Amino acid sequence: MSDVADASLAYEGVKRIEWADRSMPVLRQIRDRFEVDLPLSGLRVAACMHVTTETAGLIRTLQAGGASVALAASNPLSTQDDVAAALVHEYGAQVFARAGTDREGYYRHIHQALETGPDLVLDDGCDLVNTLHTERVDLLGTVRGGCEQTTTGVIRLHQMAREGALRFPMVAVNDTDTKHMFDNRYGTGQSTLDGIVRATNTLLAGKTIVIAGFGYCGRGLAERARGLGARVVVTEIDPVKALDAALQGYTVLPMSEAAPVGDVFITVTGNRDVITGEHLAVMKSGAILANSGHFDVEIDVRALADLAVAVHPGVRPQADEYILADGRRLVLLAEGRLVNLAAAEGHPAAVMDMSFADQALTCAWLAEAAPTLAPAVHEVPKDIDTEVARLKLASMSIAIDALTPDQEEYLHSWRLGTT
Repeated sequence: MSDVADASLAYEGVKRIEWADRSMPVLRQIRDRFEVDLPLSGLRVAACMHVTTETAGLIRTLQAGGASVALAASNPLSTQDDVAAALVHEYGAQVFARAGTDREGYYRHIHQALETGPDLVLDDGCDLVNTLHTERVDLLGTVRGGCEQTTTGVIRLHQMAREGALRFPMVAVNDTDTKHMFDNRYGTGQSTLDGIVRATNTLLAGKTIVIAGFGYCGRGLAERARGLGARVVVTEIDPVKALDAALQGYTVLPMSEAAPVGDVFITVTGNRDVITGEHLAVMKSGAILANSGHFDVEIDVRALADLAVAVHPGVRPQADEYILADGRRLVLLAEGRLVNLAAAEGHPAAVMDMSFADQALTCAWLAEAAPTLAPAVHEVPKDIDTEVARLKLASMSIAIDALTPDQEEYLHSWRLGTT
């Protein structure tokens, strides 16, 4: 039983899934391995993730490993209805996702995925895990463990663990190098600007782009915005990250000072109320507001609505124009949700190849290791991270050096020094 918008879209979905798959050689190699080893044989997996062509590659890999998979959407605006249809009608997964569904539909789909009684869970923002711990505690006894792939979700999981609320082990896939270093930096950096350009057709060269947050996502955005000729301003609450931004040549300001000078604002903090009514009140007419943090709480959309005397929805796809009392116009993209997935197609498949390879291998590891793990937030084993990087390099025909026996001895001995 599934809930998708239109079964007739399945053929188009298959074509796009196969296109993405060509850029995911690491995941293909793991899928081939899983078909032989069946590390997930007989297990039920419930996932709450963006329903995109790249995610389809992960779902197919888990199925190849012997799992049955139920997938709910982690964002109503990122759901690709043709992919959802293809996963159900061509690949045999259960999918509960419709593009543009409301909040009630969003949580109904999460509940439907959980009704399958999962052994393992995959989450993107912690909403599925949160629902398990608050509304479906009856299912907790069968869940062995799970993976979380976003910064926001990992933050929420650590909070649960500190309060003693987390009931099963969760692995912070987001924190492994081959995920956050590449997915967050190169994926978010490219796909966010892609979404902004698609939604507005604006020229970024010569613009002042304000980036709130200088973690891996913010760094990637700053690098690419500067490469396109923009002047980049960074806002931060962390002194170390702010110093890093300053030493890389970016202007660092508090948001109160950045608000009047910015042309484009991008939030990537994982926190709420980053851009508030106070900031909106002093922005230039024509300023563009975009969010690439996980949830739609970084830009205070309610404050924007309260300031507006008129709203022109859909002036362009995923762009709403708010007219303020003094005649200024502010443009909000993707309703304040993830602009890279709502207004574009999310990260390139070549980036998600590594992130989803981490997910697949971690699921296989969890299937065996979960009984030995405490109900806490765990790191991805280092050998999984290294294996994914090795496979990716091989797919790019890149060779690297290996340590000699003497070098190995030197690195592992405290007795050797200057000779």
